Amino acid sequence: MDKKVLEYVVEKTNELINAPSCSSETKASAEEWLAAVGTEQEAEATKKYISDLEGDIMPVDMLIGFAESEAGAKVFGGTEAAVGVAAHAKKIKAGGAAYCDCPACAAVEDILERKGEILA
Repeated sequence: MDKKVLEYVVEKTNELINAPSCSSETKASAEEWLAAVGTEQEAEATKKYISDLEGDIMPVDMLIGFAESEAGAKVFGGTEAAVGVAAHAKKIKAGGAAYCDCPACAAVEDILERKGEILA
């Protein structure tokens, strides 16, 4: 991987790890990848990391459905908050967003936009 691309992915990975919305599974995957950078395992770890990120990013339609559910109300701190999340998700979808725009998903989306360069 090109040095500038690597630096970018490391920066975005650190943003992901520090995002309050980052799941424990995604954080573990990010930390495993960082630990492999510069080792013989880097290429294989990079493939796994990208695969994990592709599975973890939340499509905006899924976010809307979740926010409008009872489970979403529990996670987001009540019905009113969940309604607000759903409304926000509908607004960003109308603006062309494909994914949730929370800090974790935004970092993942930034990384995945460079997937071709990362896996080259």
